[in-house]
Amino acid sequence: MDFDLYPRDEFARQYGPWAVIAGGCEGVGGAFARAIAAHRIRIFLFDKKPQPLVALSRSITAHNQVEVRAAPLDLTVDADLEQAKMLTAGLEVGLFVFDGAGGEERAPFVQSPLEAVLQTIRRNVIGPTTLCHHYAAEMCRRQRGGIVIVGSIQGCAGGAEMAAYAGSMAFEQIFTEGLWHELKPYGVDVLCCVAGAIPARGRNHGVDPAMIAQGGLAHLKDGPTWFVGDNGEAARLLCTPDRRAATRLMNSLQSRKFNKLS
Repeated sequence: MDFDLYPRDEFARQYGPWAVIAGGCEGVGGAFARAIAAHRIRIFLFDKKPQPLVALSRSITAHNQVEVRAAPLDLTVDADLEQAKMLTAGLEVGLFVFDGAGGEERAPFVQSPLEAVLQTIRRNVIGPTTLCHHYAAEMCRRQRGGIVIVGSIQGCAGGAEMAAYAGSMAFEQIFTEGLWHELKPYGVDVLCCVAGAIPARGRNHGVDPAMIAQGGLAHLKDGPTWFVGDNGEAARLLCTPDRRAATRLMNSLQSRKFNKLS
């Protein structure tokens, strides 16, 4: 199917003809893929699980009639990150979306296996850094493009039993904010889409992923950071110079969240 058979809207001219979505194909990442495909932009999907990748690819192809490619890659593995670059070599990638997903399991830091902690860091720090470095270079050369990193409100303050995850989310937000300022002169839009609790593993206890994706794309030019829903007010309370107060507030919010889920 030829992309050029379809009229390009302004969004597709700025961020097409290919978009790469890395991670989260069963949640927010999948919602971004569907929303981007609605603009007749071709999609390349990377995620760890083969079956959800196949299901999402078929769904997008059927509903949006755009070309979709997919590869089951583990974004915590260096070799798979290199494979992602190789598979998209030669494609004009105008939009890159990273949704690391996962890693929210609560466990005391000192009782967690070190490898589990390092996996969180590889997924949410090494993964987006590696792929942003690759795709942003070509976008800057073309003087157009966009990058969206899906973050979390938990990156605004430390959380007990989630120290590594919260720290990795803080990295994503600050990293994205720096890229926003650095890449803006090259015509590349960068946004950290800060989400809160979202539906996961069949438990609908948060914001609809489709709303996050649609809002993120709508605010792509309003970077560096967009807070989903009520997260803006929560962020204002958490981003206080009184870091003790912020950490206590975050842990209070977390306790209420997990008590509701138990």
